[in-house]
Amino acid sequence: MAKDMANAHIEGDALGLTDEELAFYDALTNPQAVKDFYQNEELIAMTRELTDMLRKNRTIDWQKKESARAGMRRMIKKLLKDHKYPPEGVEDAVATVIGQCEMWADN
Repeated sequence: MAKDMANAHIEGDALGLTDEELAFYDALTNPQAVKDFYQNEELIAMTRELTDMLRKNRTIDWQKKESARAGMRRMIKKLLKDHKYPPEGVEDAVATVIGQCEMWADN
């Protein structure tokens, strides 16, 4: 597990991503086919835009208020649609990103 964490940190450094951005990058590229659909620079730009958007729009109680969670899901779906993310992977990506946000908030 320590090796995996070290490798993930090295991968993040190689891509120029922070730990938070790397978590969202992994969430967006979870289906391997997505990496074939986009160039790496596009994925990195999408990840940075997503991280900034979520950072600016999170509220203190977003985990408890369903309306706030729904708003975050809408923003994520809109961003993915704007970047022409493959439709079959959208729901999984949204669920994974929301899960990452929950861990982000816990830390």
